[in-house]
Amino acid sequence: MSEVKLTVQTRTEFGKGAARRIRRANQVPGVLYGHGSDPIHLTLPGHDLLLALRTPNVLIALDIDGKTNELAIPKAVQRDPLKGFLEHVDLQLVQRGEKVNVEIPVHAEGELAAGGNLLEHVLNALPVEAEATHIPESVSVSVEGLEAGASILAKDIALPKGTTLAVDGDTVVLQILAAQAEEPAAEGAEGEEAAEV
Repeated sequence: MSEVKLTVQTRTEFGKGAARRIRRANQVPGVLYGHGSDPIHLTLPGHDLLLALRTPNVLIALDIDGKTNELAIPKAVQRDPLKGFLEHVDLQLVQRGEKVNVEIPVHAEGELAAGGNLLEHVLNALPVEAEATHIPESVSVSVEGLEAGASILAKDIALPKGTTLAVDGDTVVLQILAAQAEEPAAEGAEGEEAAEV
């Protein structure tokens, strides 16, 4: 996993007014916490942060006020519900070699067996424990030829080296469902016509 470097500043102003001023300057307010230290309130560059967050569980190298360098991963991102711009970000402090719990996206590959089967993602993301500097971006699972009633459990998914499950191995991640046929609507329509006569 690659690191994204961001130059950030500590902030001393708090509240809605200060947050609005930060956002108007195309920046994002945020908080860095972890390892029992006091939270550090930050101002992050908006566009660079938006690009970084396109990668799930991105490792961010923070240059704080040009004085200290820290590694962090995003823990919570708040977006405007209508316009989608970043409103606030919570970052968790990590160290090289440290294990962290994260969720990685699950991608299904292949074609299901013929017959109108449906694939249901019970879990869109798989909880795992991995080294902070080697978090996998995603895992792929083959569903080639699976029929209705089949399911893929967490323990069936091959994880990259150094990554372990942070969920019970018998947890269902994907399952195949039979497509349900719709009831014919013609009977209801005929009954209505008879009632009108």
